[in-house]
Amino acid sequence: MTRSCNARCTFTCLLLGAVVLAAALAALRYGVIEKQLLPRDCGPAGGDSPWFCGAAWLLVESFRFQRIGWAALACGLLGFAFSWRRCAWVGWYLGFAGLVLYSPDYAAVGGLLALFTLLRPELRPERAACPGLPSGERGQAKCKPGQ
Repeated sequence: MTRSCNARCTFTCLLLGAVVLAAALAALRYGVIEKQLLPRDCGPAGGDSPWFCGAAWLLVESFRFQRIGWAALACGLLGFAFSWRRCAWVGWYLGFAGLVLYSPDYAAVGGLLALFTLLRPELRPERAACPGLPSGERGQAKCKPGQ
């Protein structure tokens, strides 16, 4: 029962996170970037610019050379190769962001690798029921009341 709950919770988290992230990124892309609302108040570097000009510069720089996609691919590949779920979560969200924000090539592969990792059941080593069991018998034998 616990395994199916974990799988269901993981799927729900993936789906809910993807919907929220898609809405936020679509609002950023279509409502701010493509209407050119963000950089219009920014002056030359080092000038008297509003606080968000630095964030706008970082956002635009993340599009160049598909940096979001490369980061998604790196995190997705590391998560897939070593079963690092935290890295896979980062790869999933970066992959999704890359698909919306102009970096679809590498972001798609990184996001899929991360998704494979996240949907795979977690492999946890079983703890021995008895402290004196050899390592090969962990989880296979039950302790008797006298042990």
